[in-house]
Amino acid sequence: MLPVVAIVGRPNVGKSQIFNRIVGTRQSIVDDFYGLTRDRIYGSAEWNTKEFKIIDTGGIEVKNTTFQKEIQTQVEIAIEEADVIIFVLDIRTPISDDDLKISKLLKKSNKPVVVALNKADNQDLMTNLYDFYGLGFSDLFAVSGIHSIGIGDMLDSVISHFAPKKIEEDKDDDSIDVAIIGRPNVGKSSLTNAILNKERVIVSSVEGTTTDSIDTLFIKDDKKYRIIDTAGMRKKGKIFESIEKYSVLRAYQAIDRANICLVVIDASKGILENDTHIAGYAKESGKGIIIVVNKWDLIEKNDRTMDEWKLKVKDAFRFIDFAPIVFVSSLTKQRVHTLFPIIDQVYQNINKRISTSLINDCIVDAMLLNEPKQYKGVQLKVFYSSQVSVNPPTFVFFVNDTECIHFSYERYLENKIRESFDFTGTPIKLIFRKRT
Repeated sequence: MLPVVAIVGRPNVGKSQIFNRIVGTRQSIVDDFYGLTRDRIYGSAEWNTKEFKIIDTGGIEVKNTTFQKEIQTQVEIAIEEADVIIFVLDIRTPISDDDLKISKLLKKSNKPVVVALNKADNQDLMTNLYDFYGLGFSDLFAVSGIHSIGIGDMLDSVISHFAPKKIEEDKDDDSIDVAIIGRPNVGKSSLTNAILNKERVIVSSVEGTTTDSIDTLFIKDDKKYRIIDTAGMRKKGKIFESIEKYSVLRAYQAIDRANICLVVIDASKGILENDTHIAGYAKESGKGIIIVVNKWDLIEKNDRTMDEWKLKVKDAFRFIDFAPIVFVSSLTKQRVHTLFPIIDQVYQNINKRISTSLINDCIVDAMLLNEPKQYKGVQLKVFYSSQVSVNPPTFVFFVNDTECIHFSYERYLENKIRESFDFTGTPIKLIFRKRT
């Protein structure tokens, strides 16, 4: 499990600015209007080779404003989930009642706390840092989320509090780890039971029954599999119920632990926006992906139904057009047996290695067939390419100028690699480096 860092503080102190600076994307909305972040927002980050998960939370206030009860619940959940907490304050303003309330909450948690005094955009404000030692924390840093001042020193302190990695004694390196993910009530637990052919997981029609990830190791046809049943992943903004204390983050962590993700959708309700959001996280994590259309027994069928559904799924999940589609009914166990051959195929593909000579031949042929357009008068040249890793398969291209790579041509090269080699079910990663 990766360490978890939570960012907390009152509204309008710049928590989302710091979150975006650490994650490296504008994943959190940033505005001068306070209270924009209402629930937990998750991201992945790395600092000095240390990877971790980071949570942005809504601001806590003493006064009873809109959503304050829900926001405080979310912050308390984030604190409970976190290994280290970044407490963000505004260095330009004195300590407020809200700051004191949050500091008491943090001391009660007994978690390591790093204080980020944000908006230190000029040298004159740096001396204000000493006024905040009265809160009772020792790790204080004057930072600017906008200008990236002091962020590095703050992160050095954050990662210093990470516990040494523990060896997972119960983890079998030779097992194929499969996470079953999806919205609440799409039949993930029922599918787990159908795969295992026994009632291993509690099944209920009430949304949110599974609030943690449940691992089951078993052997089928002399192969070891680990099935990870996860809690339903709701759309952001709908995660307010206290029963979901750990469910979303644990589901994300289950994805990180898995080799392959079964993205389960409910055929009776159709494809919803959050289905694609969940699949997108699995792709970003570089996992093998299989789309499982569950509750297939509830659909009226004719000889064209499955083909029509495949077209609908392909259209909705265009960004993972490499993912195979399986139609099952976890209730009747219809077609569940078809999952394992596809899981085995995808597992082989995410671990597939292509020799350097073959990948170079493929790229040379692709560029002869379709030359890249010039960028600012410079023609892209690929001197050499090689696969450098698996899980997911990753290819490095040494080129004359990395700015010449248009995303459409990168997509073209990826498609040519897929045409030449079977990478069904797995994302592939292309990295372009300037040859020195």
